[in-house]
Amino acid sequence: MPRGSSRVKLIQNYVDGNFVSGKSRFADVNPATGVVIAEVAEADKEQVDQAVQSARKALRGDWGRKSVSERAAHLHRVADAIEKRFDCFVAAEVADTGKPIALASRLDVPRAAANFRVFANLLQASGLESFQTETPDGKGALNYAVRKPLGVVGIITPWNLPLLLLTWKVAPALACGNSVVVKPSEETPATATLLAEVMQEAGIPDGAYNVVHGFGPNSAGEFLTQHPNVNAVTFTGESATGAAIMRTVAASVKPVSFELGGKNAAIVFEDCDFEEAVRGISEAVFLNTGQVCLCAERVYVQQNIFDRFVEALKREAESLRLGAPMESTTQLGPLISSQHRDKVLSYYRLAREEGAITVSGGGVPEFGTEFDHGFYVQPTIYTGLAETARCVKEEIFGPVCHVAPFASEEEAVAMANDTKYGLAASIWTSNLKRGHRVAQQMNVGITWVNCWFLRDLRTPFGGVGLSGIGREGGMHSLNFYSELNNICIRL
Repeated sequence: MPRGSSRVKLIQNYVDGNFVSGKSRFADVNPATGVVIAEVAEADKEQVDQAVQSARKALRGDWGRKSVSERAAHLHRVADAIEKRFDCFVAAEVADTGKPIALASRLDVPRAAANFRVFANLLQASGLESFQTETPDGKGALNYAVRKPLGVVGIITPWNLPLLLLTWKVAPALACGNSVVVKPSEETPATATLLAEVMQEAGIPDGAYNVVHGFGPNSAGEFLTQHPNVNAVTFTGESATGAAIMRTVAASVKPVSFELGGKNAAIVFEDCDFEEAVRGISEAVFLNTGQVCLCAERVYVQQNIFDRFVEALKREAESLRLGAPMESTTQLGPLISSQHRDKVLSYYRLAREEGAITVSGGGVPEFGTEFDHGFYVQPTIYTGLAETARCVKEEIFGPVCHVAPFASEEEAVAMANDTKYGLAASIWTSNLKRGHRVAQQMNVGITWVNCWFLRDLRTPFGGVGLSGIGREGGMHSLNFYSELNNICIRL
């Protein structure tokens, strides 16, 4: 059970420009210490309805009447306000997630500001197709497309990169003229409400951005996805939750965008830059304590360098510094919750039962401090499992990987693609032709060659299979968050 704290703040819902309490409250726990750091107001069905109605009112009012350039100017002001309150966002993100301050400062908060700037600029620079059409009478016609908002967008975000993935959806949705109702993860509620303060400072009209806190079934998440006046739903999280949302919205045929789970593979060829590959795979496995949908849990290494690579990866794992998230030298934080730690540790046990060889880790670290009450696990490497083992097939979402040898390129491709997921892959080789050839055979949404987690926000992002539906990023986001209407004028 989470331990109490003598002083906790209240994280409220944000509806129609006002911060409001809910029907009840639940605890926000710091995963590094297990201490309750805030109480969160859970929105009831009526409050979710109020949020949706306020969003619809904004579409008919101030927000809906703004031009593209006016909306873009607002988004730039949001980005400026995030940067002005940089330290507040970092502190909130670290407290909610337990991730190291170095990571939140380098990745999460800068990307949040960048998301607003990128989509503001992209919308202003984007054009739409037009055609001059021949007609039987010879006079012709002009066809051109216009972009219109979808309406009210329900946005449900996860706990692993809460601010980054929240703004990744909110920014293009607002850029396209929609209003939004956000349901952040119950594990990480703080930055969505902090962003509401920024929205006020930036002059975003009341109702354009709303936040409702709560859970999934019979709570804010379900109330939002079931609401008849929500025009589209976008979700990042577990595949099973995505399937449940799809069933909920199926009757009304709402547009959906899902970025779901992954059991991502990395392929390391013997001609790779060895040290670069070891460092890259270590980051791909252990970044954010393995709690990134893009992390590599399956690593395939060519036979000739297999033993050497496993030993080098073991050294990398055992050199990672676990501990206080607010210390600049900390590299690995806790898992998000005690429940998630139980899940990851259950897979650690299962791996041993399935016959895995534990190369490193496999347990819980001991600090002799308050962090022993947190939700830490050791970074872990296994070998020796069959490709049919559950630990090779099922997403664990922790700081763990299984390393297996391969003999040929064909074998590596076959093993990497033998999964129901299809989000990401990485390939490590100095042979440029091989890099291109293998990358194009990966059944995933994104493949990196000699790198990992390198993103251009204009490019398509998403998965196949159990990893999702649709693409986000660049024009792909703008096209999801808008309706393209063709206008035909006879000349």
